[in-house]
Amino acid sequence: MKTGFLNRSCIPVALFVGSMLSHAVQAQQIAPAAKSEWVTINPDGKLHYKTLKGGDRIMDFSDAGYMGGGVSIPNPAVKISLNPVPGDNSKAIQDAIDALSKMPLQNGFRGAVLLKPGIYNCEQAIVIQTSGVVLRGSGSTADGTVLNMTGKPHACVLIKGNAWTKTMGKPTFLADAYVPSAAITFKLNEVSGLAAGDTIHISKPVTPAWLSFMGMDTLTRNGKPQTWITGEINTDRIIRKIENHTITIDVPLTDNYDARYLGRNGVAVTKISSGGAIAQVGIENLRMVSPDQTGTIDEAHHKAFSISGASDAWARNIAVFNTVNSINVTGRRITLDQISIVHNLATTGAAKPADLNGSGQQILFNNCSITGDNVFFFATGAKVTGPIVLLNCVFKGNGWIQPHQRWATGLLIDNCQVPDGGIDFMNRGAMGSGHGWSIGWAVAWNCKARSFLNQQPPGAANWVIGSTGEHQRKPMPFFKGPMVTEGFYDSSDKPVAPASLYLSQLQERLGAAALKNIGY
Repeated sequence: MKTGFLNRSCIPVALFVGSMLSHAVQAQQIAPAAKSEWVTINPDGKLHYKTLKGGDRIMDFSDAGYMGGGVSIPNPAVKISLNPVPGDNSKAIQDAIDALSKMPLQNGFRGAVLLKPGIYNCEQAIVIQTSGVVLRGSGSTADGTVLNMTGKPHACVLIKGNAWTKTMGKPTFLADAYVPSAAITFKLNEVSGLAAGDTIHISKPVTPAWLSFMGMDTLTRNGKPQTWITGEINTDRIIRKIENHTITIDVPLTDNYDARYLGRNGVAVTKISSGGAIAQVGIENLRMVSPDQTGTIDEAHHKAFSISGASDAWARNIAVFNTVNSINVTGRRITLDQISIVHNLATTGAAKPADLNGSGQQILFNNCSITGDNVFFFATGAKVTGPIVLLNCVFKGNGWIQPHQRWATGLLIDNCQVPDGGIDFMNRGAMGSGHGWSIGWAVAWNCKARSFLNQQPPGAANWVIGSTGEHQRKPMPFFKGPMVTEGFYDSSDKPVAPASLYLSQLQERLGAAALKNIGY
């Protein structure tokens, strides 16, 4: 039995034309006139979605971002201020963060450490590992706050909690024979012990039947078998409502669940408790500078920052220079806003670094820019369950937006430009160590790129809609067989309405104030 969808809001959606939006990239657009067959605006102003045979459709991505989208990034008060000193500044900055971390929480925050203008030479990473702490600079320009990475290669800033989860009781299992991607409701065999507000762990087993269906059970490279995925693919959701045996969750599912390929028991659903994650943390108004770096990605390099074990966090107005594998995000409900990365030199070798690695849940990259060559502008890790959104980003140079390995799901590339490179939703086959199908349920919406490689995974879909660029066709790497089946192309070279899918979905769910909260 198939599960349906619920309308999560009754607020009409507006057409987003360039003059209505404040950001420069969007402001340059011409109001689109074409329509997509997959997402349209009804006469009543609401979004309408075309479904595949099983009920799958383009998901609502609007839960991506700080606090689940549509919430202004806060501005906690400065509690400690620093000026640069000669020599290594990393200990002084760390001591200030540690002192702030011992202060009491007030409305979720302890406050901000302010770094006044100047150059701060730093030989070690600065670490934030307590909730409610913000590291704030005085601007990302050369006369603002410059964190100059010196000494041995290291990350400039690390935001990291020690997140853990614990199962509560025995698992129950999906009762539906098929749950489509983008659904927010499904049935369980048993709901006793579950209630609205509980967090549940949804675990999809990686079975031999599913591996065979995906064509990932025979990967080889240089005559040696390659392993694509083992174990389970897990995601967490919060229960909003229970009616009989039907569960309504807070964020749409980014993948489907087909009982034919999931073994005897199928998908397990378990109530969990969690702790250790830090929240309400951020870094902002900084300039992070590394010496010029080249070499292969196997060598040690300076990096910009990472966010892990954290929820409801942000990084904004940060200019980054010459880092490699620059930014890694694996937390939840995180916004990266106005992040700029510039490379003076490219790395060498066939393997390329990833400047933005988005491998968490509910992640928004807004108005980011990268200039550099021989780079993955954006990539994902294994078993990533999104949703992840790149909005109004511009990436220049010989590089790619390319989800990278082992089945990430739920990605939206919205109004992004890659004029010298590509946007690839692809089967990477035996590349790497058997990366295989890298992405499913991905959408490129009103984008421009030199090329698109849009391939269709078995039992899933990828879309390129309203976008301009060459359509490529390729076989699976290292395989001399036929071209991989193409994903859906719709309204090629003709931008569609709504101009931004993410912003339209956000307004429909939360109203126009949500757009203003995030700068639109």
